[in-house]
Amino acid sequence: MIAVINYGAGNLRSISKALEKAGAAVKITSELEEIESADAIVLPGVGAFETAINNLQNISSHIKDSRVPVLGICLGMQLFATYSEEGGLHRGLDVIEGRVVRFPKNSGKIPHMGWNEIEHEDHPIFEGIESRYFYFVHSYYFNTKAENVIAWTEYGIRFPSAVAKGNYTGLQFHPEKSGKNGLKVLENFISMI
Repeated sequence: MIAVINYGAGNLRSISKALEKAGAAVKITSELEEIESADAIVLPGVGAFETAINNLQNISSHIKDSRVPVLGICLGMQLFATYSEEGGLHRGLDVIEGRVVRFPKNSGKIPHMGWNEIEHEDHPIFEGIESRYFYFVHSYYFNTKAENVIAWTEYGIRFPSAVAKGNYTGLQFHPEKSGKNGLKVLENFISMI
């Protein structure tokens, strides 16, 4: 069972339905017992960093100490960071070293919204992907060491659009809104369990 963490973020239903379509048994939950018994964890994400990290306080240590695969999507990926500058300076889960920062003003229209191309590394999450286009909606990006980056995207600047370290994988784009490509990414995550 994949635990989709309910911490007040949007897109819970759409990511859960997409995971089910990809073949997973899914439980939307914020209960520690259910999260501890899960085979994998998904941190979905549409919302504000500060609210999200505050809502995760009761379960954050379990997510940080987890041995099962953990997938962060959009804001969920940003929560992996050491810090975020969104709405002030806020400490993240710190499972992947880095800082969430706002796109520079000269990057283009903010938020970065719509389809964009990724340039990905050889990683199981991208196995068998036919196209490099995925759907994005975000104003901030996760600035981390190159060794943690498994995909890059250009939007005024070159930014990390996917990260990975140990059992943590983060996607800045929304696989649940990215059609066949996104479904394949979710199938690949399921196969990593």
